Amino acid sequence: MSYPLYPWQGEPWRQLMGNAAQLPHALLLTGAAGIGKRRFADRLAASWLCESPDRAIAPCGVCDACRWFAAGNHPDFRVLAPQDPEPEPSEDGKPAKKKSALITVDDIRELGDFVNLSAHRGGARVTLVYPAELMNTAAANAFLKTLEEPPQGARFILVSHQWRRLLPTIRSRCRVFPLPTPVPEQAAQWLGEQGVVNPLLHLAHSGGAPLAALDDASAEWLPWRTKLLDGVANPGSLDVLAIAAEFDRAKVEMTLIVDWLQKWVHDLVGYSMAGKVRYYPDRSEALARLAPRAAQLPRFAERLIEARRLATHPLNARLNIEALLYDYLAALKGAGERR
Repeated sequence: MSYPLYPWQGEPWRQLMGNAAQLPHALLLTGAAGIGKRRFADRLAASWLCESPDRAIAPCGVCDACRWFAAGNHPDFRVLAPQDPEPEPSEDGKPAKKKSALITVDDIRELGDFVNLSAHRGGARVTLVYPAELMNTAAANAFLKTLEEPPQGARFILVSHQWRRLLPTIRSRCRVFPLPTPVPEQAAQWLGEQGVVNPLLHLAHSGGAPLAALDDASAEWLPWRTKLLDGVANPGSLDVLAIAAEFDRAKVEMTLIVDWLQKWVHDLVGYSMAGKVRYYPDRSEALARLAPRAAQLPRFAERLIEARRLATHPLNARLNIEALLYDYLAALKGAGERR
């Protein structure tokens, strides 16, 4: 086991490890969600912990450190990530306390005990922060102090899908290493090898991210996306109350609904301005039909940005879906009246 990379990550790995001895104590891996940044980060962590002299090329996979890492119990490796937001069952019958969906200052304090101890194997102590943008403000400020004065041998890998959300002071203390989204042909070939039918379409639905496309091809929510897109593609017959009630009963996540609407609006505006479709090429006919009514949709897109920010809050999902769909219809109607 040598922690293989995805096919599109070979060249970035060679670029990064070409002068491995000069790598800083903190590295920030950036790029779109669903391109394999976590696998790249795991390979880097394994390389820093590997005890083979050739670890700059790849972790050996056979030394004690590599075996411990593969088993998930290397004493000098920690993952700092949001806890599962679902509460654990209570043993005493009392309501369980819901865990945080963010990285909190308490998590950073617990990390301090690990970072400041001597390494068990006498080498590096590696911390992986994933995704780094989910540190809340207090956690980010506490983590910054560790980055500013890192103990000897402490190394950090931050992985971020939205690196601009990180504190500028945190970004400035890391070497930023962007990981590219693979070209469609390479990603489609890999998806085909995983058994995905029509990989280019699933890549489009996922913005070109192959791992997201793999999930897209087998997601349980595919019928719900189809239902929503059927509705917004035919605004004249869109039954807002019925769709909102149905989605609410099925507990379809608001983050998914907002994401589907954002991509739909992106394509409608893009088609109206340049005749281009990015996410839903299989809906080109409907997009062409509605594009003349897209003039007011950029304002609705701003509304969706706010909705995405609140998507994980405990709001009334049914009312929220109704409001978004009525706002969408109003935007199309408003544009139509101005023509």
